[in-house]
Amino acid sequence: MTAVIKNGFVYDTETGSFSKKDIGISEGIIVSVGTDIPDSGEIIDADGKYIIPGLVDVHTHGRSGEDFNTAGPDGCLRMRREYARAGTTTVMATLASASLESFRASAEAIGRNRDASPGLCTIAGIHLEGRYLNPKKRGAHAPVLLRLPDADELDSLLDEMAPLPTHVSAAFELEGGEKFLLRALSRGATCGLAHTDATYEESRRFADLGVTSLTHTFNAMRAIHHREPGCAVASLLDDRIYTELICDGHHVHPAMVRLASEVKDPGRMVLITDSLEAAGSPDGEYNIAGMPVIVKDGIALTSDGALAGSTLSLYEGLLNYMEFTGMSMEQALPCATINPARMVGIGGECGSLAEGKRADFIILESITGRPELGTVFCSGSPVSDK
Repeated sequence: MTAVIKNGFVYDTETGSFSKKDIGISEGIIVSVGTDIPDSGEIIDADGKYIIPGLVDVHTHGRSGEDFNTAGPDGCLRMRREYARAGTTTVMATLASASLESFRASAEAIGRNRDASPGLCTIAGIHLEGRYLNPKKRGAHAPVLLRLPDADELDSLLDEMAPLPTHVSAAFELEGGEKFLLRALSRGATCGLAHTDATYEESRRFADLGVTSLTHTFNAMRAIHHREPGCAVASLLDDRIYTELICDGHHVHPAMVRLASEVKDPGRMVLITDSLEAAGSPDGEYNIAGMPVIVKDGIALTSDGALAGSTLSLYEGLLNYMEFTGMSMEQALPCATINPARMVGIGGECGSLAEGKRADFIILESITGRPELGTVFCSGSPVSDK
């Protein structure tokens, strides 16, 4: 598809502002952004509307009744449609704790859905958030599925997941954790500290070694204490570390979200959903990480009362973040677009409206208050609402 999006107010990630520009698209890629673009192909008039980058969710397990751990190729395709309809145009397919055989089957199914396609969310890579977690902070992960970090085992998994980019989240304070971390980094993976009892000092050491993110900050980790700040404070104060937040109002109190936003470098704040298969679905019984989950009033809990992912869409999370912090759309947008893309090393292909990147964007009628989700485009084509 060749098209020109004309007369819209286009978000510029570098300046954090909107200005009236046209966008030229060819074969699903942005080929030009400016004011003097030749009219060729389809003309889409966005006069008076606002054009923002498609959203990038680097920590999501599934939605619409499907889970990346269990979905086959058809299930992955269905999720790609449903993520796109919700405004998320790029995901890192996140795998919770499971057996090695399950991980390998998931990698095969995800790999068969890895190519960018018009009107569909792109699966940009795999986020391995499971198995190598601290049992003390396991959250909703079944204890029987947890293992100590094993560098050689990781090698075999990364072989299965190649050539997809991989983000590995683990509790690196466990026995074998540092060797595991260094092996992951040597294989080109990005790494996050997750489900961890790491101290403040340990967390800083892991950042020295190459950890670049803290998984769902404040959740499934050592609590903040004035004599032992823990990994959450290490993340907020260390600008080498991206700080993930789930902004559903349940996982983290809005006041803590606001506090984090005022402390953290805005270029290192990342909004995620940590959504499970119940996202976009009615209340009921679901599963995640080998555990049964009950969803009531949109809140997912295990039988022992632990929060089990969210039913959030990233667009809803972005609007919540604006509400909790008092930020404008212009200020908040990077946290759901370019920041997560850079966190996992895919910022060259998505996360902003720039030449050479996928033509993933959303056209909004307004950017104030809680604007309704507008028309979503993936790889240059509008997403069907059917």
